[in-house]
Amino acid sequence: MVHVFLHEPVIAGNTGNAIRLSAVTGAHLHLIEPLGFDFEDAKLRRAGLDYHDLADVRLHADIDTALAAVPQARVFAFSSHTDVTFDSIDYTREDVLLFGTEPTGLPEEVMSHPRITSRVRIPMLPARRSLNLANAVSVAVYEAWRQLGYDGAGA
Repeated sequence: MVHVFLHEPVIAGNTGNAIRLSAVTGAHLHLIEPLGFDFEDAKLRRAGLDYHDLADVRLHADIDTALAAVPQARVFAFSSHTDVTFDSIDYTREDVLLFGTEPTGLPEEVMSHPRITSRVRIPMLPARRSLNLANAVSVAVYEAWRQLGYDGAGA
């Protein structure tokens, strides 16, 4: 299943929800430091419920270390600054879905990284700032998983 990269997440509840999503879909979750919380945060534990042991979660010191963990993967950076929609991509099991921090999104130095395959967006109504990070990750992961035939899901 795909890899989800959260670049410098700051809201524990969103990361907890991403952990739970990882557990129920099989997506590999990569957290890129610095984090705006610690793993003992009550909101992280509450949002992730008892799914932490069922999720594949990896911690990386920086974006280059995270990308080195998936050397052959295509990397799709989620941004509102593109015309390419997330559902126009033909996803593979090794693809990376890269999301930025909650308040600001991905910084330009990450967006312009040579490993970025494409910037993609989730359509929204005009004059709206952004979709909640946990919701955006869910939308993208389920589209990729749908394209992959819900690989691994029970009947």
